[in-house]
Amino acid sequence: MILEKIVEILEEELDVEKENIKLESKLKEDLGADSLDLFELISNMEDEMDITIDEEDYGKLVTVGDIVKYIENKKA
Repeated sequence: MILEKIVEILEEELDVEKENIKLESKLKEDLGADSLDLFELISNMEDEMDITIDEEDYGKLVTVGDIVKYIENKKA
């Protein structure tokens, strides 16, 4: 469920096809996100998942899989 929601957000925000979004996809290199995109993505994920992503953790969120693990740990 977390992965599906993240894929929806990425698909909408980055205008990327769902089938191109994989756990190992890098947000910047593979999906084309820039700094503004990343800020918007984090904001949307916080709203959708009802969590807060700590600013010092932004740099750790490099791949889609990183985001999934981070959110799973926050919700645990």
